[in-house]
Amino acid sequence: MTTQSNDRLKSFWMPFSSNRDFRKAPRMITGAKGHYYTSEDGRQIYDMFSGLWTTNVGHCHPKIVEAVQKQVAEMDYGITFQIGTPKTYEMAEKLCAMAPAPFKHAFFTNSGSESADTALKIALAYHRFNGAPTRTRLIGRERGYHGVNFGGLSVGGMGLNRNMFSANLIPGVDHIRHTFNLSENAFSRGMPRWGAHLADDLQRLCDLHGSQNIAAVIVEPVGGSTGILPPPEGYLQRLRDICTANGILLIFDEVITAFGRIGSSFGAERFGVMPDIITTAKGLTNGVIPMGAVLVREEIYETFMSASPTSIEFFHGYTYSGHPVAAAAAMASLAVYEEEGIFEQARELEGHFENVLHSVADHDKVKDVRNFGLMGAIELHGREGAAGARGYEVHKRCFWDENLLVRNGGDIIQFSPFLNSNKDDLTRGIESVTRAIDAIE
Repeated sequence: MTTQSNDRLKSFWMPFSSNRDFRKAPRMITGAKGHYYTSEDGRQIYDMFSGLWTTNVGHCHPKIVEAVQKQVAEMDYGITFQIGTPKTYEMAEKLCAMAPAPFKHAFFTNSGSESADTALKIALAYHRFNGAPTRTRLIGRERGYHGVNFGGLSVGGMGLNRNMFSANLIPGVDHIRHTFNLSENAFSRGMPRWGAHLADDLQRLCDLHGSQNIAAVIVEPVGGSTGILPPPEGYLQRLRDICTANGILLIFDEVITAFGRIGSSFGAERFGVMPDIITTAKGLTNGVIPMGAVLVREEIYETFMSASPTSIEFFHGYTYSGHPVAAAAAMASLAVYEEEGIFEQARELEGHFENVLHSVADHDKVKDVRNFGLMGAIELHGREGAAGARGYEVHKRCFWDENLLVRNGGDIIQFSPFLNSNKDDLTRGIESVTRAIDAIE
């Protein structure tokens, strides 16, 4: 396919994109291998966002490719409604073995959005099973991102995602304050020292709505799509304490932070704070096949299992829940993480990544730099009357002039490097971004 006639590009409605601007000069990739994409014009484009927070160990890892090829030839699809496929059970066992000790059961989905909605439904149903039917209210966080299905969108707190659909979001949802404060935490390295008290906003909502009416609170351990917001020191533990005291389930959205992104199998382990439910996706299969999972504590699962032995315990699921090819990709990915010491590599890279990222802190166009694990952001000062324009221009200049792929969320340049990155590549990547920033107005 050529991009000479850009009218041919109208058939695909691109997600989260300026479709019309894209068609003016399409940024097309035709191949991927290791840490690079191949552009349509034959250039090697270094991927500094590891797909879309997805491809932790590089593109087309041979062990994962082999596992998918073998499985699709053996069984391409297997129904999981009242029928089982061995690969799915093996995958669940392996995933739960990697998870923190309280998590012994996995419900499979196809994406982070589906995982978020599944977790919310589990929380609501759990309280009903547990004799607390008044616990129906859900609490999210401002600037939170939990996908784009109506449940996740409702508890999410990113205005541009919500505004067009605000009249149709699910009722009974409230939000605690976000933790971003430039005057206190600008240019933080890792967890900010200021802000643990912001978790007390949850207690305010408990007092307002009555804790007996609140089912669950959902937060990202580290805010991702909103522009990398690490939690203040002590903040997550304070949320845990308030939830425990008020009988509220705590959900960690680990679609980004799980599988080594912040140097541990799960963010819950890195922060030493155990939620009641964990949502995952993305790195679960290294981005090869769509798959998500929701992990629950033993007592939540056993509460559902108290129903009649032959009845359906949870009226929820997807056609592709536990798809055998996705399960094969996930099993191979988890094996690679373990066999190649990927999480340890990620932890070792953190200091270098932090240093090169903060090397741009003194740039006159830079408003803030923040990071945690292998998640990082450079926030630019916006142009008067043109919010997001600078960030988008940096994204495009990096692709065309620097052979580098980075993501922008408005004026925030976001980074999610491979967990097995080369230090020199990270250094060159930030140097390329700096040149792109220099080149724009």
